[in-house]
This record gives sequence, C-alpha cells and structure tokens, in this order.
Amino acid sequence: MTSHDTAPGAGSSGDGIAEVADGVLKITCAVTNSYLVDTDDGIILIDAGLPRSWPLVLEALRARRASPDDLVSLYLTHGHFDHVGLAKRLQDDHHVPVHVHASDVALARHPYRYDREASRLLYPLRHVGGLPHLFRMAVAGALGVRGIRARGDVSPGTPVLGGLVPIATPGHTRGHIAYHLPGRGVLFSGDALVTLDPYTGRRGPRIVARAATADSPVALQALSALEATEAAVVLPGHGDAWPHGVRRAVAEARTAGPQ
Repeated sequence: MTSHDTAPGAGSSGDGIAEVADGVLKITCAVTNSYLVDTDDGIILIDAGLPRSWPLVLEALRARRASPDDLVSLYLTHGHFDHVGLAKRLQDDHHVPVHVHASDVALARHPYRYDREASRLLYPLRHVGGLPHLFRMAVAGALGVRGIRARGDVSPGTPVLGGLVPIATPGHTRGHIAYHLPGRGVLFSGDALVTLDPYTGRRGPRIVARAATADSPVALQALSALEATEAAVVLPGHGDAWPHGVRRAVAEARTAGPQ
C-alpha cells in the first residue's frame, strides 16, 4: 500500500491506493478512481482511469499477489476518456475483456465525442475551483486517451462476473451503468453520483457538472435507482468513498442539484 491509504470517506482524494470495502481497493490518480475487486470469479477492475494510473494499478495488483494478466474482466461504468484510459493497454497487452453498456460502445471507441449541456472550454472560466483538478487530469494523460472496442453486453439487472449487478443510471452518458455488490453492501456509482466534481471543484455527493453531462434531469432521476440498492458504501468515479449510506448520498446530491 502507499502512504496515501485512507479509511472509507477519509482523506482528500490524493493519488494512491486505499482499501475502502471488503476486498475492494480504490485506485486514485488525478482525482479519478478505478476499483480492484476480489471476487469468487477472480480479480475484476471497475473503470480504467487515466493513462498515468498504470503504476498504481500494478501496485494494487501486487498487493493481491497478482498481475494484469490475472484480471478476469474490466467493467466500465461509461465511456468517457477519464474512465477508459488504460482499457486499450489492458485489452491489447493482457487480453482483458472490456465490457460496457451497448449505448456507450461508440463513446468508448471515441471517448472525447460525448454529449454535454455546456461548453467544456468555457465552463472552467466560470468555475475556477475546478481548474487545479482539470490540470492534474491533463498531466495524467487525459488529453491522449485511446478509444477501445468494448463489448456492449452489460444489461441492467443481469449479474455479471463476481456477482456485480449492473444498475441503469443514464444521464451523465446515455448508457451509464453503476454496479452493485449486494452481498457486501457496496455500490460503484461511477459518475452517476460523485463526491468531488472535477469541473467545479465542489465536494460532497452530487451529479457531475453540465460540461460533462448529457442530460442533467435524467441524471437526477437516475439517483432513484441508486437509492433503491440500499447500499451502505458508495464508491464514486471521482472523490472519496462515502460510508454513510446511499440514501443520504442521494439526498445530498438532489439538494446540490446540477451545476
């Protein structure tokens, strides 16, 4: 483990690795999270972060006495560039199957061609609190991500490897998926619900800013699907783990509203 290890919900989203739930390691690089999950089916990666998260992924795997060749699958919550950064490397060099919802297959192939409600160029000028985070993401390779030919075979409600249950949470992207581990009370919310918005710098449960969200009203409606899981721990795509239950997280996200 790195010196940045934190308890669930603690810390400041610094780069590093933390055990945030039973058998779950959170890998954070440039305020972007991916998760290594131990399951009965093998080791699974949820989201593929940014390109320069590779050393941290290797370190997390070593902590499990494993290597990239031991990954049985990569499940993407969605196809944005900051969640597919290592996907092509894992697929090409280590033959890791990559899965996503069918509605995000095209986005995963072209991860910069996404629908959004506001200009991603002008937005940071109005929300200067996000500039340090966006700069860190750029340094971590956010501007040079290669697309991936993912399998569009993730179906909401149909369990995948490891007992993960996909939850339809459109809005941030058309085919956004969260993943629920019912037996452990853990919800991987991706960018359907985050605890840090890189575009504004605001912390606390919320949906992502309009500059990176396709449909904010739909994203707010999708929070109900997350709430229905009754998960005890929420693990977001950006920000710290949330150990206070999904109901409270959703209530705060609704109050925060779109930005």
